[in-house]
Amino acid sequence: MKIVLILAFSLLGCSGSIDEPISYFNVETPRPFGYVNGDEIPQRIIIETRSGITLQTGSLPAKGQINRWLNLNEVTVKQTGQQYVIDLRYQVFYAPLEVKSLILPGFTAQLSHGEKSISQNIPAWSFTLSPLRELVVRQTEQGEYMRPDSPPILLANTLAMYGLSASLAVAALIAAYLSFLYGFFPNRLRRTLFKQALRKLAGLSKADMEQALTIVHHALNNLNGQPLFYNQLSRFYRRNPEYLQISSQLDWFFNYSNRYFFSAGMITVTQDLQQLTDLCERCRKIERGSL
Repeated sequence: MKIVLILAFSLLGCSGSIDEPISYFNVETPRPFGYVNGDEIPQRIIIETRSGITLQTGSLPAKGQINRWLNLNEVTVKQTGQQYVIDLRYQVFYAPLEVKSLILPGFTAQLSHGEKSISQNIPAWSFTLSPLRELVVRQTEQGEYMRPDSPPILLANTLAMYGLSASLAVAALIAAYLSFLYGFFPNRLRRTLFKQALRKLAGLSKADMEQALTIVHHALNNLNGQPLFYNQLSRFYRRNPEYLQISSQLDWFFNYSNRYFFSAGMITVTQDLQQLTDLCERCRKIERGSL
């Protein structure tokens, strides 16, 4: 018998909770302190109802002035199923001389179920408002004493400066290297033409005479700024008079090269390669200014 009574009371309790028109209600507010004149204060109200119950939006406070120091700037209602989310945004216009406690007024939200009206009380909410400046204002010789906001703490930028410096240094080196490759330092390049040619000739033998002649031709062409042929030597000497002192060796070189490339059956000897190397060494001395 006791078990039956307990079950009966339980069912009665459950049936009462099911019949409640509002299944969930909550008012979400921000911090209740730290506000000054002109601040906005948001407030969110969440109401969940049983099926068939609707919110009467006309019962919500209207946008505009609430009283002499409080405005309601925004009223937004969002419905998802049987859940209503009401967002209110108040703004205070009050400049107290000391910390003052104020109240956002409450109101009653109306809901309807057919012809039946249901009321839900939204409680008032208290908060504190701070003055913009101290009550007793200090004076200086220039007049009213004003205190600026404290400056923000600066972040350490040592690593950033090191990184920037390293990046700029690398960029400068790359730019210089590319300038050298693309001939933006022609004078410097002209002073290393025969140095590079000698380095290439060092590993060749008489069997590589074609490659050796090509190396020297390439150095002379770069020095001349264009391909240099035997019949253009007089013009070459006018632009580069320092090479006139080795004119006999240059004559030998062009004659030998012409016979090697255009005459059949020419025999190459070791002395020919040595004579070609001697010519390149003298050209190297001239470009260094030591001959």
